[in-house]
Amino acid sequence: MKIVSVDTLLVDFYRTNLVIVRVTTDEGIVGLGEATLEGKERAVQGAIAELAEAVVGLDPTHISRILYETARDWYWRGGPVIMTALSSLEMALWDISARELGVPVSRMLGGATRDRVRAYANGWFSRASTPADYADAARRTVASGFRGLKWDPFENYDLTITSRQLDRVLAQIDAVRSAVGRDVELFIEGHGRFDVRHAIKIAREIAQFDPVWFEEPCPPDNLDALVDIRRASPVPIAAGERWFGRQGFAPALARQAVDFVQPDVTHAGGISELVFISTLAAAHYVGFAPHNPSGPLSTAATLQLGATLPNFRYLEIMATDVPWRSEITNERLVLTEEGDVLIPDAVGLGIELDLEAIAEHPFTPHPVRMFRDAVYVIRPTDECSFFNLGAGA
Repeated sequence: MKIVSVDTLLVDFYRTNLVIVRVTTDEGIVGLGEATLEGKERAVQGAIAELAEAVVGLDPTHISRILYETARDWYWRGGPVIMTALSSLEMALWDISARELGVPVSRMLGGATRDRVRAYANGWFSRASTPADYADAARRTVASGFRGLKWDPFENYDLTITSRQLDRVLAQIDAVRSAVGRDVELFIEGHGRFDVRHAIKIAREIAQFDPVWFEEPCPPDNLDALVDIRRASPVPIAAGERWFGRQGFAPALARQAVDFVQPDVTHAGGISELVFISTLAAAHYVGFAPHNPSGPLSTAATLQLGATLPNFRYLEIMATDVPWRSEITNERLVLTEEGDVLIPDAVGLGIELDLEAIAEHPFTPHPVRMFRDAVYVIRPTDECSFFNLGAGA
């Protein structure tokens, strides 16, 4: 079997554009991957086009060799664009091999250790602005079946936070905790906003609400700062969505900088690299909770990892998304009454594309608004759930 083409499809997803990668073989098997990179979709599309020149004609089942030699031969290494391109290719190659054998990708990774994973919701807070709004949204989301809620309550703060601003944050978290009770897990997202002093101050204040973690409390490029924060924080620290490959995670684990690692399968090197990172984390008794606010293929690959990795702790998932998410692929996820997502057992990654539906939603620029727009919003006419909610065993 040989690779005959590698192409990309861009799909408007309102908050970003999905980048879907298709690797086609001479035997008609098509493997799919995801290379969604918020704000840099066209850059990664160009990198994938260069990758195609290197891999067309190769045997797609030689995954390790292709990834090693391709990464070795690119003079520039690491970074979001190159690593996202490589990750998406690797994902698609796993899909091809599993499809050829007629098994789920998890079977090739050693087989299942579970048939479901605990999920926490992202995106549940759309259009909320006041503490009461957040409390109402939290109640609705828990009523739909979720038992974990993550959000960034820090508006557009940059490195520092005033006492008045922090009071506003604490009022919002308090409203959510009061609305959902102690049995629902809360995850507080920092998006790399704060310096050491202010991150520690925040961690000490939010500890009263017993969050599972304080995520990415400082910018991702200063490990010393993260170590200082983790040592002083009474709240567990999670990080890693903007680290790339084992080189990004090994130093953080060696220095005990985190309680949970959050590699993204679309950015950190792909499926096999996340398996390696999970092993590193397990050696340090650190939980594995991949970053996954993206599209159907990223979710499918993350679920296959959840099936097989013993230290997999949480699946991040969007509680609601654009209505055409359920139209562009055959993705149909089941959220159980206990707040778990069932892991599909279809062949490969289990995702098929609807090219006609994809064509109806072409690329649309969506600048990243984290420091310019205080409230994340999905337009009211666009909000929908793509789950079969409250079902399953």
